Amino acid sequence: MGETSGGDRPWQSYHTSYTNAKAGMEGVDKEKVQRVIFEMSKGSKYFENEKRKEAFIKQKIDSLSAQLAKLTEKDTSHFQTIANKRILELESSRDLSKIWLHTDMDAFYAAVETLENPSLKGKPMAVGSMSMICTASYEARKYGVRAAMPGFIARKLCPELIFVPTNFEKYTHYSELTRNVFSKYDPDFIATSLDEAYLNITDTCNQRGISCEDVAAELKNSIYQETGLTCSVGVAPNRMLAKVCSDINKPNGHFILLNNQNAVMTFVSSLPIRKVGGIGKVTEQILREVLGITTCADMLQKGAFLYALFSRCSTDFFLSVGLGLGGTNTPQHRMRKSISSERTFNATDNEPLLFQKLADIAETLSNDMQKESLFGRTLTLKLKTASFEVRTRAMSLQKYVNSKEDILTYASKLLRAELPLSLRLLGLRMSHFHDDKHSPLDPMQKTLTSFLTSGDVTPSVGQSFGFDNCDIQIMDSTGSDYSVHDATTSLTNGRSCFPYEPSELLTSNQPSVSNECVALSYENGKESSNTECQEKSESTVDISTANFSDRKRVASSIQTLQAFWIEDYICSACGFEIPPSFIEERQEHLDHHLAEQLQKEECRSSLWSSPQKVSARKKQKSSGKQGKYIPIDSFFVKDNKKL
Repeated sequence: MGETSGGDRPWQSYHTSYTNAKAGMEGVDKEKVQRVIFEMSKGSKYFENEKRKEAFIKQKIDSLSAQLAKLTEKDTSHFQTIANKRILELESSRDLSKIWLHTDMDAFYAAVETLENPSLKGKPMAVGSMSMICTASYEARKYGVRAAMPGFIARKLCPELIFVPTNFEKYTHYSELTRNVFSKYDPDFIATSLDEAYLNITDTCNQRGISCEDVAAELKNSIYQETGLTCSVGVAPNRMLAKVCSDINKPNGHFILLNNQNAVMTFVSSLPIRKVGGIGKVTEQILREVLGITTCADMLQKGAFLYALFSRCSTDFFLSVGLGLGGTNTPQHRMRKSISSERTFNATDNEPLLFQKLADIAETLSNDMQKESLFGRTLTLKLKTASFEVRTRAMSLQKYVNSKEDILTYASKLLRAELPLSLRLLGLRMSHFHDDKHSPLDPMQKTLTSFLTSGDVTPSVGQSFGFDNCDIQIMDSTGSDYSVHDATTSLTNGRSCFPYEPSELLTSNQPSVSNECVALSYENGKESSNTECQEKSESTVDISTANFSDRKRVASSIQTLQAFWIEDYICSACGFEIPPSFIEERQEHLDHHLAEQLQKEECRSSLWSSPQKVSARKKQKSSGKQGKYIPIDSFFVKDNKKL
């Protein structure tokens, strides 16, 4: 990207999501908005970050295009056979017995502010500040103003724009009112945010003998009477389509998609792929430029090429989209594995201010944990620098905590080790929660079961215990987790493009692991560096050149200091596959490995601290004087081998 890449109109190549159509923005002059964003951002760190993103995406497009060009007719025929078979399998799983409703409040934050301050009605207004906007009224959206846009750019697009500061206590109150209404139609409704929810209204329709359209109209009216706010509703045979439908007649409208296969296939045949949840701007651009895919129907027509270029997991998702398939069963309730809180602000290197913000986040996190009676042991600090680089630092605590004081004490140590640094975002995440049935509040209190299954505690050659109190998880500015590990593992061009993408996916160059291992540890808040690496193995593993099955096998066997994602969805520690769209699940999964590793190292460290005692005990019990009696240690060793 640059001023020459687009000729006289360089902004046309500017990679931004602000001009994508959203409710209330259908008639916006996209070129004007792009030009303003380009001019206002040029020269900024945000602009440089966008350039890196665009360069990386271009690299991925070129790479996939080269792979596509190498396909022979025989290859294409082979993959077409696989695609046809998989389409039949997916079609056979279609479930048209459920009726799902998705409700989305209309410009929720802005609507709440207008409700409590009627003087704002009919005026272009945005909730947020000059640094960032949370949402915008429909009057402001006509100018191209939208959520997640910097306020100074929004003011340039709409000089009359009125800014209203956020008040989440107020929004939470109104959200609770809407949820009281939802529970009357589906006690097990799925709330995905303060202003969105999925409801399974199958039983309501059957028991009351009314149509899904009647339920949609009744629910909208109930919400308005309860809150004074409007919402838009979509009804369909599954959750994916219900969400798409709720965006069709915004604001204050509804759209019904009948539970009929022909109706579903007709609906998705011309549906733009970007309308589907899980397909963001990056995947949309890749599919369009590499395969010419723009609609869901194109997914089925290009199934062979999708299987040739993408993983089985990603292609299954693409084909499901083409068939209009989505979730129909209510997810089973499971114990929460992590809880987090974060804040975005103007970039600053003012340390007292940063620690004050950290204290506010710790208080919010503590309150959320105490509401759910949660005690956590793994604390993760998230940082976004002024240059948009994202990092995380994690610490395994000596006890389970949920108080603000404890959280802030440990979080401050992690933050202090990173300073001086200019930051624009701080976040805290707690995981590895206490389970009353399986673990004591004090993790150092070992159970009989853990003792019996611990086996030999003697550390292997070259194993380090330098991470007793803290282990480091590094996240590069692509949002991809990676960590230092044995230099025999190479991760060159190991990422593949997938349809699931978090908002900050692909924001910089490809992460790679240097041949020189650098281990970071914290002692008393100070950072130390250890550059000693193990010797290279004769058989170097290059994951990028291995085939899919080999990569998965390698992922299960690689011994790393910290788990990371191979091909962006295969866990390097256990080989488990989690698509990038499952952001919270991926964080929980990595936190689990981190907590598990740190706990093992703490256990080993405490037992290894008195090796002579352990050795003497073993020697005494394995003495030849035992005669025909088998030493009790033998049973432990045997059990350990069986496990």
